[in-house]
Amino acid sequence: MYAIIESGGKQYRVEPGAVVALERIPGDVGSQVELDRVLLVSDGATVKVGKPTLSGARVISQIVAQTRGEKIDVFKFKRRKKYRRKTGHRQELTKVRISEIVV
Repeated sequence: MYAIIESGGKQYRVEPGAVVALERIPGDVGSQVELDRVLLVSDGATVKVGKPTLSGARVISQIVAQTRGEKIDVFKFKRRKKYRRKTGHRQELTKVRISEIVV
């Protein structure tokens, strides 16, 4: 069984037992989180698709860690104009372990 969920403007394919890195979700490590933006659920034989989401479907997960992603360097440059700007970005992430998918 698997589901397609939406979190932080992105879509993820999740199954029970999987660990997924989502954009920051507030909560402490070990706390339980319900993700209710479920777009699709499949149990192998049947597929249920929402318009845009499935009503009553949710994915129950547990927060494993609050981490940060890899650093991205942003470098802007214009030749012959002495223009250089260097900045960076590190996305804050939440790693969750999927416990179950409820339809």
